[in-house]
Amino acid sequence: MSTVMQKIKDIEDEDSKNKATAHHLGLLKAKLAKLRRELLEPSAKGGGGAGQGFDVTKSGDARVGLVGFPSVGKSTLLNKLTGTFSEVASYEFTTLTCIPGVIVYRGAKIQLLDLPGIIEGAKDGKGRGRQVISTARTCNCIIIVLDAIKPITHKRLIEKELEGFGIRLNKEPPNLTFRKKDKGGINFTSTVTNTHLDLDTVKAICSEYRMHNADITLRYDATADDLIDVIEGSRIYMPCIYAVNKIDQITLEELEILDKLPHYCPVSAHLEWNLDGLLDKVWEYLNLTRIYTKPKGMNPDYEDPVILSSKKRTVEDFCERIHKDMLKQFKYALVWGSSAKHKPQRVGKEHELEDEDVVQIIKKV
Repeated sequence: MSTVMQKIKDIEDEDSKNKATAHHLGLLKAKLAKLRRELLEPSAKGGGGAGQGFDVTKSGDARVGLVGFPSVGKSTLLNKLTGTFSEVASYEFTTLTCIPGVIVYRGAKIQLLDLPGIIEGAKDGKGRGRQVISTARTCNCIIIVLDAIKPITHKRLIEKELEGFGIRLNKEPPNLTFRKKDKGGINFTSTVTNTHLDLDTVKAICSEYRMHNADITLRYDATADDLIDVIEGSRIYMPCIYAVNKIDQITLEELEILDKLPHYCPVSAHLEWNLDGLLDKVWEYLNLTRIYTKPKGMNPDYEDPVILSSKKRTVEDFCERIHKDMLKQFKYALVWGSSAKHKPQRVGKEHELEDEDVVQIIKKV
């Protein structure tokens, strides 16, 4: 472990001082990405384990992780939102294990994880950073809790830690194609002008991964980091909300400055200010779809919706969520709601549903 961390430090030092060619810097970034992956792998193989309380069973319809430096108010926020007990104190590192809580919001059960206070250097194995970030990777959304008195500094440091372990916040996967092949060398094409990557840089990065034959196509001005992310293939892309806490301790002028931050939500966990606003934003960023069931001859059940993700919301996904054997008996479905052209519309299992649609499944006789 110390050897890997020393290698990382050496490369970061070289990267900060280096004024060399773009392909050499791309090579350094590829080496760095591979070493960071080595740091993450021991915890998956049981070398030291994830630590007590970190292997939290996923439950509910979505998982949201609270990440932040010590003493920014994550535990208080969890208490106020879920009623789950999480020891709160004014000194640092109170939460030493991962504390789960569940909140029911708009019919969805959302698991909220209060992760232990993250520290600078977590991505390099310091403290319990590896366990925190490994758990964060399993979330559907991240809430970075920031202290209103020093939000920007902490924001940048935490983003750097999460980025270092392959978590990409509020970003889409790179729009480039990377396809390995048996022969023919590196074939690099682009539909736009490139300011970051050229053939030498691409070859240097691929060589670091022992890939000497591949077709690479760019559809935008991609960077070396984008190419490395696609080659690594283990990046997690997830929405992130910056909950700036303790706004009762700053001036209105300072609050107006913070209001210009993207993906930002001001709160005071202690005074319970704007917690509804935070939940609204969480709901928006999770982008869940509520589907109501309608048994034949009965009224729709508006109390207990079936929750689907925005990316898997066909009638087939709906059936699988209810019961794995339902598709075997499926004949067609009747749908009421915004996805239906008329009320009701008879549809097949490939039909895409919209939020708050009502569905009745007709089974084979």
